[in-house]
Amino acid sequence: MEILNPNVPATRVSTVLFDFDGTISTLRYGWEGVMEPLMIEILGADSAELIRGFIDESTGIQTIFQMKWLAEQVRQRGGAAEDPWEYKAEYNRRLMKTVSTRRASLEDGSARREDYMMAGSVELLEALSECGISMYVASGTDDPDVNAEVAALGLTGFFSKIAGAPLGVENCSKEGVIRELLSSGIHGEYLAVVGDGKVEIAIGRENGARTLGVASDEAALRGVNPVKRERLVKAGADAITGDFSDIYDLKRFFGMGGVSH
Repeated sequence: MEILNPNVPATRVSTVLFDFDGTISTLRYGWEGVMEPLMIEILGADSAELIRGFIDESTGIQTIFQMKWLAEQVRQRGGAAEDPWEYKAEYNRRLMKTVSTRRASLEDGSARREDYMMAGSVELLEALSECGISMYVASGTDDPDVNAEVAALGLTGFFSKIAGAPLGVENCSKEGVIRELLSSGIHGEYLAVVGDGKVEIAIGRENGARTLGVASDEAALRGVNPVKRERLVKAGADAITGDFSDIYDLKRFFGMGGVSH
């Protein structure tokens, strides 16, 4: 674990807000490899570098906004763009082929939930729960899908609320959940935001929360992805980790000092 801000409060947090995909779950690992070919099909191979750059920069935002960008690119090239929701539906159809296969492997017992989670995830959630710390999930993934995927991994019971993107609505669930928590009286000093995208880290910082950037290597399920690390450092994360296996330092970051390994 890499501490970037030595002035993080030592107080124990009362609430932790997690992103889900790429932070805890890898059920959607490889989504970029679905979105990029779709966009290249629509915009042409000469746009590949532009598309890759956009996907990298937009990681963590609600999918519909990525599809609105795609529609705008079509229009800029003089084409007739589909409704962004149509693009989103096709992207989701392709992605869910992989996700559904992975979920089926959990249901039939051919895979364990640890095969689709970053190392140490369950241990961290258990430690936070044992200390009475409330936990929430906020995701740019469609709300029914993120709830189903949390359930498939057997994690639903850890979270007070699981908020995904509302169907057919342009809305930032992450920002909405943070604002809801703060409006309920939680001071930013007692809130931590944990995620692998710059969006949630930026929102956390704007609201005075301590922020843990998860530079996850989703293929290996552990270790630091240097590309993600650079993105999260630029976003202003207070600390960086690749996974949740260093439970002692994680407990200290959340102000859970005095808790044994």
